[in-house]
Amino acid sequence: MRATLPDRPGALATLAAECGAAGVNILGLQVFPGVDAVTDELIVRVPAGWEAGAIEALVERAGAHAVVAHPCTEAALVDQSTRYVQAARAILSQPARFPEVVAQLFDAEPEPIGAVDHDSMEMTVGDVSVQVHRQAPFTATEQARGDAMAELVSDVLARGRDSVASSEPGRRLGSGVTPDYVADDYAVSAVVAGTPVGKAVLAEEASPGIRRLVLEVDPAWRRRGIGSRLLLEVARVAGRLGDEEMLLLTHADNQAVLPMVLGSGLRGRIRMSGDVLTVRVPLRDLAASGHRAAP
Repeated sequence: MRATLPDRPGALATLAAECGAAGVNILGLQVFPGVDAVTDELIVRVPAGWEAGAIEALVERAGAHAVVAHPCTEAALVDQSTRYVQAARAILSQPARFPEVVAQLFDAEPEPIGAVDHDSMEMTVGDVSVQVHRQAPFTATEQARGDAMAELVSDVLARGRDSVASSEPGRRLGSGVTPDYVADDYAVSAVVAGTPVGKAVLAEEASPGIRRLVLEVDPAWRRRGIGSRLLLEVARVAGRLGDEEMLLLTHADNQAVLPMVLGSGLRGRIRMSGDVLTVRVPLRDLAASGHRAAP
């Protein structure tokens, strides 16, 4: 459970006394300091038959507010520092899993929680926005940790792009193997010597002003920036159609998504739900951003 207590001597002792008197055993405690108040995360074992509402009422009697409680397993007792190290390792091995990993790290959900009152935390990787949501308010400490994780992803992806550029000079712009990008009313193709090596197609509208995007690059031509360029060029096509947003759905384990969006220079919002990764690319700022086609 989480609870916000006034930052004064004895506040936590009062809460512990209330728990002890009610037969509630505190198994774990994590403190998130603030200026006028402190947020405490407690893992407790309650008497048989207790539900979340009972523990919330008990904690509120101790002077706390913004109390949120929910069942958990013994896995919640894993050391917090260990959890962050494990999360960092997962992100280093698969940067595109960032939305999923960070949601699990903060006991949050990648999608808004319906009509239930909830808090949201936003982190930015390059120009890509990732949000997670939960009922308990996020603390300033957690925001700082989330931002640090986002910076880690940015650094890993930047090193990957630099490595590709330095190790494969024959694939850079001006090398003679750069694709031509050919646009029509609803699609953009990347073409080399008359052969398509990638294509971005604007499909049906998911809702008014929001069109689905299908983007594919031939496996032999991946990791050369073609997906990023296709995304940028098809965004121009969608803008001419009057669309407000492009929507790309892909598998959650698609490792190319974050690098592709970052490489395009476009702003995006990435959310993960189950096995589906959703990328939303707003188009309203495309013209104002000064994007031009690469030579």
